[in-house]
Amino acid sequence: MTPNELIIREISMKDNAQIANVIRDVLIEFGVPKVGTAYADVSLDRMYQTYDLPKACYYVVELNGKVAGGAGIKQLDNFEGNVCELQKMYFSPILRGKGIGQQLMDICLTKAKELGFEQCYLETMPYMTDAQKLYKKVGFNFIDKPMGDTGHYSCPVWMLKTL
Repeated sequence: MTPNELIIREISMKDNAQIANVIRDVLIEFGVPKVGTAYADVSLDRMYQTYDLPKACYYVVELNGKVAGGAGIKQLDNFEGNVCELQKMYFSPILRGKGIGQQLMDICLTKAKELGFEQCYLETMPYMTDAQKLYKKVGFNFIDKPMGDTGHYSCPVWMLKTL
């Protein structure tokens, strides 16, 4: 991949269908339950609108003019405190293993700090070990119970990072 082929940018309205398809395809690929995970989120088809808030941002990774991944940060739902959640970080297979996850994670965490968050929380699946390695590499630690109430009761791995 050359830099001209790859663009990381904030989501726009026209990206809604493409990013929803990417996320659903990845979740199906990994055998993630369709209930109690991001797959069932109403927001999945309205990503631009969901992140069009003062303390939220979602980024897409565009490859050759097509959305092939993304990640965002947003205030942790149903939680009192200055904590954001790293949300919906998924990549099509063509993007994996090229350092793009690290790059996008850095962008999201920098934005979280700029927005004044003190900690960043995430939820994942136990068999998404490559993702967990990346999360640990950037300073996330495993915690014993979920924070807030994201509705993702089928995601039994919780991690937290101080920003």
